[in-house]
Amino acid sequence: MAVARYDRMVARLEQEARLAPGRYRTKVALLALLGFAVLGGAFLLALGLSAGLVIALLAISPLLLLKLVKIVWIPIGFGWMILRALWIRFEPPEGHVLRPDEAPALHAEVERLRQATDAPRLDGIVIDGDINAAAASVPRAFGLLGYRHYLVLGLPLMQALDRDQLAGVIAHEFGHFGGGHGRFSGWIHHVRSSWTRVLMALAGEKALLTGVFMRFFRWYAPYFDAYSFVLARGNEYQADAIAAKTVGAPALGQALIRTGLCAERLHRDYWPALQRRVADSERPPEGLQSDIARVMRSTHDADAGRLAKSLARRPDYEDTHPSLAQRLEALGVAADLQAEPRTSAAESLLGPLLPTLEAQFDRQWRDAVAEGWRAQHQRLCEGRQRLAALEASAAPLSEDERVERALLLDLVGDPAEALPAFRDAIAVAPDDVRLNLRLGELLLAGGDPAGADLLWRAIALDREATPAACEALHAHYRETDDRDGIARTEAEIGGYFGRLARAADARSEVDAPLAALAPHGLDEATVARLRAELAKAKVGVAWLVRRRIEEDPPEAPPHFLLLVNLRGLVVDETAALERVRDAVDALPGSFVVFGSSGHRIMAGRVRKVARGPVFG
Repeated sequence: MAVARYDRMVARLEQEARLAPGRYRTKVALLALLGFAVLGGAFLLALGLSAGLVIALLAISPLLLLKLVKIVWIPIGFGWMILRALWIRFEPPEGHVLRPDEAPALHAEVERLRQATDAPRLDGIVIDGDINAAAASVPRAFGLLGYRHYLVLGLPLMQALDRDQLAGVIAHEFGHFGGGHGRFSGWIHHVRSSWTRVLMALAGEKALLTGVFMRFFRWYAPYFDAYSFVLARGNEYQADAIAAKTVGAPALGQALIRTGLCAERLHRDYWPALQRRVADSERPPEGLQSDIARVMRSTHDADAGRLAKSLARRPDYEDTHPSLAQRLEALGVAADLQAEPRTSAAESLLGPLLPTLEAQFDRQWRDAVAEGWRAQHQRLCEGRQRLAALEASAAPLSEDERVERALLLDLVGDPAEALPAFRDAIAVAPDDVRLNLRLGELLLAGGDPAGADLLWRAIALDREATPAACEALHAHYRETDDRDGIARTEAEIGGYFGRLARAADARSEVDAPLAALAPHGLDEATVARLRAELAKAKVGVAWLVRRRIEEDPPEAPPHFLLLVNLRGLVVDETAALERVRDAVDALPGSFVVFGSSGHRIMAGRVRKVARGPVFG
């Protein structure tokens, strides 16, 4: 959904919720039910068609039913396809799930707060490595059979807060489980998160009908998100209110301030400093969690300025959370810097489990980044050697070497040292995407708004620069409260990912124009492997073509259309095609398997372009 349209819709709905709250809530409820109606309706339609065919054929002649029994199975097969396309397993949140015998103090504190907030029983307490907390509700059958509830607590968050402050955060999260919202608001909160998870899960599925539901949910999820935004923001205030009633407003207010400041310390100070350590060792350092704990427990000279900037930030429609200033005002809490806690909530509530969790998360982090860390270390070593060779050259550097020198200085040195080199290089290579992108980022980081023009130029030169450029642009425009700039950036990134979504849709579709098809172009060894796989899958004849997808980025993997005629009696063609798809592993990219039934025109195009079967 276009950003400007989304903002206008939410603004209109905010006014409607104030003036006609009943009408607004009715619209949200009906829109929430629409998603369930589409899922259930598609399945019931398939079963109804089967039942209707049976009744009609029995009324005409039982013998006719026996002769046309295959027709009856067609809608049943369609219903089974729907179930397969939507048979999504929602996993519980990742992290360390506390056993009943671990951290008894934390179990007791969480249970005390759960009862005080009238939250449902938990299916687990999860500790992860983020500076965050969450009320995670995992739907059973898309929420039709209820939810499994988990409380997620980030270890860095527990290191940043004292026990009372963490209690405020937990009570706030319990408010989201329904105790603070009322039945309707709590239900909408669950449904809102469920449809987003459905969309994400469908994106990773391969069932033939997934593309159909993806297109619906790509429209539905943002639309429902906009309609329920006002209610979701109200839920945040309600969750804050229930937390303030449970543990006191000062504790929650202090937690909000400290969480924001500590997140800024990690983002602005700790992670950049850690990244610079790649140059010193080919292995990631140990003691990550203890280092983070030290950052959480220390003050920083920039804290006062960062708090002032956070308080000055205007609310927007990107996040359902109100601004910090709005939340503190609603709580009646002053926005003051607080002293660091003498004893953190992690120390108080985790006890002997704390060092075990620190070691566990350290090990997981090192395992996750080890390969990339080594590769970056190697790049830095090679970059230093190449930079030394350029600096030692007696001859004047060529234009390409000046560009290379700027990029190497940025890679191995201080960005401030690289800045003059970038200015020199872009003067001789103004159309170099890398220079425009990185110099734009450096200028904006240094407070120079001229960097925005360079980032927009990078996007114009190469659309694949869009994500990186828009990330820097969006942060800049938010920092400067440039609403037009924010809208332009979000429209640009929305268009970019919209093109990717259309390309993904094309990879799940059978139909394609003749002009988009070409011979498969595979080498004989790959074709031989494909033939062996098709033989095992009981395929009689197969034709293969490559499809060009207009919206694909240059580095996208190839996409193929595989037309097959199946051997023998086929009762369920859909299931048989799925088995063929699962059997094929030789193709170097994505592909769609289909039969000529229902796709006769497309089958003719594929046979024409393929110029003969690839198998059979």
